[in-house]
Amino acid sequence: MPQYVKVATCSLNQWALDFDGNRDRISSSIRSAKAQGARIRLGPELEIPGYGCFDHFLEQDTTLHSWQVLRELLQSDATDDVIVDTGMPVLHRSVLYNCRVLIHNRRILLIRPKMWLANDGNYREMRYFTPWTRRGETDEFVLPEIIRSLSGQETVRFGDAVVQTRDTCIGVELCEELFTPDSPHIAQGLDGVEIFLNASASHHELRKLSTRVELIREATLKLGGVYLYANQQGCDGDRLYYDGCPLIAVNGSLVGQGTQFSLQDVQVVSATVDLEEVRACRSAKSRGMQAASRSQGNRQGQGFERIFVDFEVSKNTSEALLSEHPSKSRDPFYHLPEEEIALGPACWLWDYLRRSRTQGYFIPLSGGIDSCATSVIVYSMCRLVYEQAALPDKTRAYNKEQVDTSKLVLEDLRRIVGEKEESDWIPASPQDVCNRLFVTCYMGTSNSSADTRNRAKQLAQAIGSYHIDLNMDLIITAIVQLFTLVTSQTPRFKVHGGSSAENLALQNIQARLRMLLAYLFAQLTPWVRGQSGSLLVLGSANVDESLRGYLTKYDCSSADLNPIGAISKTDLKRFIAYATTAFDLPVLQSFLDAVPTAELEPITADYVQADEADMGMTYDELSIFGKLRKVSKCGPWSMFSKLVVEWKDTHSPTQVAEKVKLFFFEYARNRHKMTTITPSYHAESYSPDDNRFDLRPFLYPARFPFQFRLIDQLSAKLPDQSRNERVFRAMK
Repeated sequence: MPQYVKVATCSLNQWALDFDGNRDRISSSIRSAKAQGARIRLGPELEIPGYGCFDHFLEQDTTLHSWQVLRELLQSDATDDVIVDTGMPVLHRSVLYNCRVLIHNRRILLIRPKMWLANDGNYREMRYFTPWTRRGETDEFVLPEIIRSLSGQETVRFGDAVVQTRDTCIGVELCEELFTPDSPHIAQGLDGVEIFLNASASHHELRKLSTRVELIREATLKLGGVYLYANQQGCDGDRLYYDGCPLIAVNGSLVGQGTQFSLQDVQVVSATVDLEEVRACRSAKSRGMQAASRSQGNRQGQGFERIFVDFEVSKNTSEALLSEHPSKSRDPFYHLPEEEIALGPACWLWDYLRRSRTQGYFIPLSGGIDSCATSVIVYSMCRLVYEQAALPDKTRAYNKEQVDTSKLVLEDLRRIVGEKEESDWIPASPQDVCNRLFVTCYMGTSNSSADTRNRAKQLAQAIGSYHIDLNMDLIITAIVQLFTLVTSQTPRFKVHGGSSAENLALQNIQARLRMLLAYLFAQLTPWVRGQSGSLLVLGSANVDESLRGYLTKYDCSSADLNPIGAISKTDLKRFIAYATTAFDLPVLQSFLDAVPTAELEPITADYVQADEADMGMTYDELSIFGKLRKVSKCGPWSMFSKLVVEWKDTHSPTQVAEKVKLFFFEYARNRHKMTTITPSYHAESYSPDDNRFDLRPFLYPARFPFQFRLIDQLSAKLPDQSRNERVFRAMK
């Protein structure tokens, strides 16, 4: 006979240290799960204080306030007739753990500490927490007085145990533990656990979701079982955007998937699963032999300690059998990388804007593809906001979650743009939103072309931004005259006979002035428009330029936020090509057709400044260098060793050697710029973000004499296979 269970998982837009808001979103998700008939509700990792508290986890206040919020949840009827899995830091025997707290009917069932901590890339969990290393073991945990007086419990079990109901067994696997080779779900499943709960705080990275989905499906493909995955969503106070996408899988098949990018603060996904299907999947004799013979944890031959709760999660009445049906298997949905760029940074920008209590964004719009892409991402944010804010007037045929979301978005939008509380203003279009939230400014000089000025103006008109067009020559001339007055020397551009030092200094004057003017206009433009407050300045240096150091320190790349700081030039071009059609912005084609240029040097009949010529390498090559350096962990020697093989048909060994040496030289001597880089949305696995994601020095022996000497020696010995390829192509 079928044994149906309704389970629910969620994504919540939690905010570090926002204890009131976090509590309300947790309560809302539990109410929604129960309204959908769920008997088990799973929430994101550390959802009570927020995952991104970082060093605030070292403060006793954070742990205390988490217990206080948990008490409020237990006081309410939220946990009546449902098993709730929530997350918070817990201090046990003077050791701080990242824990899941399972509660039911206003009582705590189990506190399960995390065993494998995320401690690389963007994560530093071992800076705050200690892993629980005693697999299969538990301690007695004395509850704080504020919980004892409420629940009547003196102690609960703390450690690696599972929860046994009258009809099934539930195990916990915490985020990173899914990604480890010896994942806890394997031992749990062989010991009879049928429902696995995984609370996560997994950030968005381009093309990453498929890895997460496949690991979840794989977890139950051979093992059998029901797997629930919850995730944090939104910007909780840092460079990361947690991309939600709660998931439910059964026996290797996906039966529930939430959205990856959304303005919803609370999203609950539920599914009806049949426990008998799990048991049928596990009927293989070889699996039974492994389960019967394997000793779990450290309790020799006894399996995991089971915490019994007198509760049934399944519905096996005749009425349930007639009314319920197992959720159908479905294929996972993945956004194209271009869509991820359109949605992820846009949602991150909206969270930052509404939570920072500022009035909008400002960008120096140059007419190049980088500031264009940044502006289009802001426009994408405006499109998402408009879709929600205008929803109440469009239709009433939507669910309560949509109503709540649209109401909150409209309230935030009205507050940000300065509408009074009693206002009934609703935006008429995405451009209407953009005009109220976004200021673009073309900062021209005598080195600027009419083409870039016109492109900037046309893009601003298309997206609806409030646009400013100014010329900086007067200020530049004054600065140069001041230098001449002090030194009696007048610097000249290279094309006018100046030295490299003069040429670079004159370029940097323009670049740094743009930063100064950007902050001036960001602070005062709202005042000019009769509004209050100020704007956040957006930077627009892409990941490849930052990696190469092809930017001026403290120029217009220095800003409050940078939505594209960890996105490659190649991906940005694909995004612009996508947005040309998807956003109905034909003007974007002119940005794709233009040659990338900083326009900091005079244009002559024989010379036009071009980015790739200046850098000595292409943007595509920079992406390759970046991935080999960070993801493949290559130094100069190993990078050359890989590329001399991969590029053998197109480059001679000496050409590969020169490119690798040039990259490492420029990377090393410009690494100091990363110490002051604008906080950027993390979207790429080779981001050079200093001391946060990329822990490398900023003072190098930039010419790498030992490494480069080995490269030169080997490249001189290797044959040039690219000649054969060129001859072959010529013969064809």
